[in-house]
Amino acid sequence: MPKYKIAIVGAGPAGYFTAQALQKAQNEELTFTIDMIERLPTPWGLVRSGVAPDHPKIKTVSKVFEKIAKEEGFRLFANVELGKDISLKDLREAYDAVVLATGSATGRKLGIAGEDLKNCISAADFVPWYNSHPDFTNVSVDLNTDTAVVIGAGNVAMDVARMLAIDPTDLDLTDIAQQALDLFKASKVRSVIICGRRGPEHAAFTAAELRDLPKLENTDVYIDADQIHRAAIRVDQMGEVEKELKNNLEAMRLITEHHKKGVERKLEIKFLSAPIEIRGNGKVEEVIFTINEVKEGKVVATDKTFSIKTGLVVTAIGYDAVKYPGVKIENGRIANIAGHVEHNVYVTGWAKRGPVGVIGTNKSDSADVVDLIIENLEAPKNSTGIEGLLKSGHEVIDQVGWEKINASEVISGELAGKPRIKEVDWNRLISLGTS
Repeated sequence: MPKYKIAIVGAGPAGYFTAQALQKAQNEELTFTIDMIERLPTPWGLVRSGVAPDHPKIKTVSKVFEKIAKEEGFRLFANVELGKDISLKDLREAYDAVVLATGSATGRKLGIAGEDLKNCISAADFVPWYNSHPDFTNVSVDLNTDTAVVIGAGNVAMDVARMLAIDPTDLDLTDIAQQALDLFKASKVRSVIICGRRGPEHAAFTAAELRDLPKLENTDVYIDADQIHRAAIRVDQMGEVEKELKNNLEAMRLITEHHKKGVERKLEIKFLSAPIEIRGNGKVEEVIFTINEVKEGKVVATDKTFSIKTGLVVTAIGYDAVKYPGVKIENGRIANIAGHVEHNVYVTGWAKRGPVGVIGTNKSDSADVVDLIIENLEAPKNSTGIEGLLKSGHEVIDQVGWEKINASEVISGELAGKPRIKEVDWNRLISLGTS
């Protein structure tokens, strides 16, 4: 019975769902050993460092990941970096197939004047900062302003805005980074404005995220009712549209009608607002916007502008895939045809399709890539896999090591009434995982 060795680079949702699809595809004539390689000392990717702390239910998918990791033939190699500790060329030669599930972690730029001013921060830095990612503990965030502007119209922008607008005491019992919680509690921000350059019908929010907003007890949420009404008319004229779009607009309409509590904290969503310049003397002080309009289904600029005085801008306009030696990037994604990169190298998740979809989207995506891998398999290679490729003495965090880190964090969390207290120091993580 042929046994194939598969390397999966990246231990986030795309990586785990690829492993799961491989496990499910096994039969009497086909089996796999799966080596999952992760740069960080910890797995789970965006489930650990991307999902907002106040959305713990989304993180329960980690239970699925742990079940996948317990299956025979699965091995975790964390604290191993592609392009540094190991090359793609070596992996390609040592494995029957290599799947890049490396995600998209580089924040896209606005490309406008003033973007480099202090306190204009990418969500690609801000989100992992409040989620205890060890690479982002030193991100400089200044919340000494009454108004914050978030640029973007997707769920990441929504998460960032909510974290800035929420009463920070609501985060006390979450797994938020302590340094972020302390800063949020000292924050002077009371008004958070999400600005998207397109119309409500083009927003990439999910209805579930929108429906959660009115549930914020200490924050009033505002959307211009006229913008939603006009968008609904445009959508009706389009004829047949996706159910998700109608659900989104309905959720927005309900926000416009929701009773306002008259509280101090406010979150507002502005559509058809395109940033053209950020102004300030060494630090963000004001953002200038062009007012857009929708004409014949296209978003076009008008000659009208407005400005918002603010001391903080967070940009959340998408992500690009990380570059690795031997990997070609096109339009922010690893160049591929339906998940095939070259030879026996494949790609899945955000690195394949761009930063779209929710965590579950990776499941069908990964299943398609696994079908492609099986279709292209040749005679299995006779190789030891990754062990012969790493330098002697390299500290690898395996599944048992990760379980030690996990247990330590959960126990610390239990003592504080939280789901976990994440360790943020890289050396300490390695020490916990190799002890």
